[in-house]
Amino acid sequence: MPITPFLRNQAFDPETVEVMGKAFVTTCEALGLTDRTDAMTKLVAQKIIELAQRGLKNPLALHVAAMQEFEPDENSVGRKSASKVLA
Repeated sequence: MPITPFLRNQAFDPETVEVMGKAFVTTCEALGLTDRTDAMTKLVAQKIIELAQRGLKNPLALHVAAMQEFEPDENSVGRKSASKVLA
């Protein structure tokens, strides 16, 4: 599921879009989100975009930071799925 539909009126360089896309996909998978029209999916995209605007440019860092917003117990989800970002 690409993040690009959520980037309307946003300007990011191609590398940042790629990084955000990886973090978005990994985070959605970790949360069990598969429907792009789901409100939770939109919240995940918005959070990743916000984090990238704040300067996070690493897919793992974006994923972990987003997971902390949606799953406070990072031991149960964040670390388990974070390795997928690097693949």
